[in-house]
Amino acid sequence: MLKLPKVIVSSVIRSTYQGESHGGIYIVDLEDASFKQVIDWNDSNINWDGRGGDRGLRGMAFYNSQIYLAASNEIFVFDPNFKLIKSFSNPYLQHCHEIFIHQDKLFLTSTGFDSLLEYDLASEVFTTGYQIRYRGLTNRDSKLLRILYRLRVKPRLHIFDPNSNIGLQAADTLHINNVFYENNSLYFSGVNLGKLYAITGNKLKGYAYVPFKTHNARPFKNGTLINDTANNRIARLGKNGEVLEVFNVTLYPEEKLMMAHFPEDHARQAFARGLCERNGLIIGGSSPAKISAYKLNGGPEPIKTVSITMDVRNAIHGLEFWDF
Repeated sequence: MLKLPKVIVSSVIRSTYQGESHGGIYIVDLEDASFKQVIDWNDSNINWDGRGGDRGLRGMAFYNSQIYLAASNEIFVFDPNFKLIKSFSNPYLQHCHEIFIHQDKLFLTSTGFDSLLEYDLASEVFTTGYQIRYRGLTNRDSKLLRILYRLRVKPRLHIFDPNSNIGLQAADTLHINNVFYENNSLYFSGVNLGKLYAITGNKLKGYAYVPFKTHNARPFKNGTLINDTANNRIARLGKNGEVLEVFNVTLYPEEKLMMAHFPEDHARQAFARGLCERNGLIIGGSSPAKISAYKLNGGPEPIKTVSITMDVRNAIHGLEFWDF
């Protein structure tokens, strides 16, 4: 029998008010279907400018037995007992979503600047910035941008020094929400990008087609593994976007949901986000906050689901195996 692992997850609670909890960090034991909240994100100094802006902890990664957790414009570092060690930031880090660590490098999404940032963990300094944007276009609602999105036109890569004052303009046109490093290439995806892109050296190229509104895209078995959020599922795709395998997100009857009266742009059930895979075991998160395990080539339904809450506002964001 397959023994299911423990995972660490972050959750973000949509449509909350000042003074209420905005989510937190949980350790979830999939084997015995238990969970424990280890951080409650209820900071009264949260910036309220924009939906989802500074609310909650998001991406996570591990380095030298330390836990790196992303907030909107700051990275918090904890020990395995969740004692805060330090934090750091950068002027070009805004609305950070996912992060990823490879060897001594931390890669961060800076969604508010259409950018990725690279941080050297050994020397504790930001080293490189990568801005990905359609030249001169900073209004996401522009007619031209919508055409470029639909045609999946490749944006422009601009490499910059994140320690310099170059007057980089803040804007979120692509909603870059994911970063992944493998085989000397830096991969990223975003809500308004119909491809998983790769940066190798100073070159940007499309790696594979993915649906719009995708989360957590990564190269996987000559294709991709993604949270196909718009379709309430995890999917394994070929490079041309063809569906090779589907893993369904569990749907609950409406009468079992809490806070289901909120509009979908603030909260909805089955919003798939948070994803990790190891040895053919796929773990995915969704709302209302729950964690599901699937077996590669094992059918579309989960082999185990652990529910944290039935509050539909509470959505999983980051998700990693917990090996401490």
